[in-house]
Amino acid sequence: MRKIYISDISMLLSKGAALSFREKIELAKILDKLGADCIECAGIEKVKIDSLLIKSIASAVRDSAVAVPVALSTEGVETVWNALKDAKKARMQVAAPTSSVQMEYFYHKKPAAMLAAVKETVALCAAKGCEVEFIAEDACRAEKEFLAEIISAAIEAGADIVTVCDTEGARLPGEIAQFVGEIFESVPALKNVRLGVKCANELSMADTASVAAIGCGAGEVKVCSCGGDTAALENVARILAARGDSLGAFSAIRITELSRSIAQISRMFSGKSGAPYDSGVRAEDSTLVLSVHDDASAVARAVAALGYDLSEEDIVKVCDALKRIGKERIGATELDAIVATAALQVPPTYKVESYMVNSSSGMKSVAQIKLLQDDKVLQGVYAGDGPIDAAFIAVEQIVGRHFELDEFQIQAITEGREAMGETIVKLRSGGKLYSGRGISTDIIGASIRAYVNALNKIVYEEGAE
Repeated sequence: MRKIYISDISMLLSKGAALSFREKIELAKILDKLGADCIECAGIEKVKIDSLLIKSIASAVRDSAVAVPVALSTEGVETVWNALKDAKKARMQVAAPTSSVQMEYFYHKKPAAMLAAVKETVALCAAKGCEVEFIAEDACRAEKEFLAEIISAAIEAGADIVTVCDTEGARLPGEIAQFVGEIFESVPALKNVRLGVKCANELSMADTASVAAIGCGAGEVKVCSCGGDTAALENVARILAARGDSLGAFSAIRITELSRSIAQISRMFSGKSGAPYDSGVRAEDSTLVLSVHDDASAVARAVAALGYDLSEEDIVKVCDALKRIGKERIGATELDAIVATAALQVPPTYKVESYMVNSSSGMKSVAQIKLLQDDKVLQGVYAGDGPIDAAFIAVEQIVGRHFELDEFQIQAITEGREAMGETIVKLRSGGKLYSGRGISTDIIGASIRAYVNALNKIVYEEGAE
């Protein structure tokens, strides 16, 4: 029987669902444990932040491949490889439109130029020694001769997997089966690689269309565990488990864990998981908006809505900071940063002396942190699920206390190769919320400093009490 590889695209939807940093790591772990052969991540936009997420996912999974799309350029390949190279199983994806309308609309390229770009980029990826997937977008509407030509070129350049996409989602299962059969006939080299399919769910037939493609020789299917406009992981896995003998095919998805895992993922995407991490810029709460004209009572209500219990003195400091900024609109994310910077500023009990964080594929991340308390050097070492988790727990090990991490935000505040990253850490102690802020070109360093900044506020207030 043939193994059908299951490639899950749920991570691609995580930005729209505003999943936190930790939730994304947890999502990857669930899919890995469930038996997904590949976990697809979004492309890199903000280099430092997105690269950190990819590295953390790569270190968290044990068996699944981690896939990341690359831009059609040398720089795009290098950027992704730098983030992905330590993954136990790395996959670089070269996606390109193959229909004339999409080529000219999205890339402003003629077929010959697109063919050359794909061939060059696939070759650059293959030279890295990892798995390479060529994704032919809108393949069902492409000219048959050109589709065969670009698939052949990608295989010749080193692609291990070729995925054809029914982007429009207007074809019936029988038509998808016929389409797959025609591709095998027109591209003989496909017998040496794996053919994958991605079917849009416009007609609510993505599951059956994907199974029909498997019946005609497809060896990989793109699915989603949380809805999305493609085949459903749960449905495809159950069909293969129940009728795989008829297709001569099976998948590695663990059916006994399927329902529980899907329920866990659904809770994440419905916002009920309660995990504290947030990578990137949060969608603003439209009901929480301040301006330079708001008085102290409005500011007090807004910070209370964020969970802070500030003194009158700190409310005044936040108001003064709002006036200095002078903006007509201050949202929740900016208000968090203002509170972290202006409120509860205290003499530091702990200072970050140095840190070292190691992360590699197949192993837990290890953080070694040194803090100064007066002139005394305190040190902690901890292995965790990703560099941030390891660093935070190492700090807790030093101070001998565990704090509830209420929220963790990362966002870029400048652009370019040496972009500055800002982190906001919210810790909860005794039912009260404390926030710290860190800024650095090193996101891990900024995160540690933000955590220690919040920790100092807790220690100071508890000492005063």
